[in-house]
Amino acid sequence: MGKVLVLNASYEPLNITSWRRAVVLLIKGKAEQVEHNGKLIYAELPLPTVIRLRHYVRVPYKEIPLTRRNILHRDGHSCQYCSYSGDELTLDHVVPRSRGGGDSWENIVTACVRCNVKKGNRTPKEANMTLRHPPHQPYSGLYFEVAKHIKSGLHQEWQKYVIGI
Repeated sequence: MGKVLVLNASYEPLNITSWRRAVVLLIKGKAEQVEHNGKLIYAELPLPTVIRLRHYVRVPYKEIPLTRRNILHRDGHSCQYCSYSGDELTLDHVVPRSRGGGDSWENIVTACVRCNVKKGNRTPKEANMTLRHPPHQPYSGLYFEVAKHIKSGLHQEWQKYVIGI
């Protein structure tokens, strides 16, 4: 039937769960329904797509590792200069390493081979190339999972609860 986005009491995304688990949380009074898709279960309860916990849950911060796979996923497997999406993707340092640019979420983007060679050892401004999206560190590991659901078109109502997607 679908997945449900679970929000903390502060409306920040916590988890994605099954609709069955979400309904149990609603029935037990541990959560409240924020969004539903109009379908009914048990004859009178709307099927939730977003629920919010009634009590705040403290979650320890877990940093997402800076890996090629995670950068490609963050950038939607497409060149951040020309939008090419294919097999010939590389990673580009926005500020080249030789000029003091480091390995960080804010300095590495996905680029096709052609754009990477064209940019060379320059900054995007010097190469007269613009980034489609400024690089940033994802907010949580949940970011990737939520982004996948939103981009698939299944859960557009989740968009307003997630920053930066």
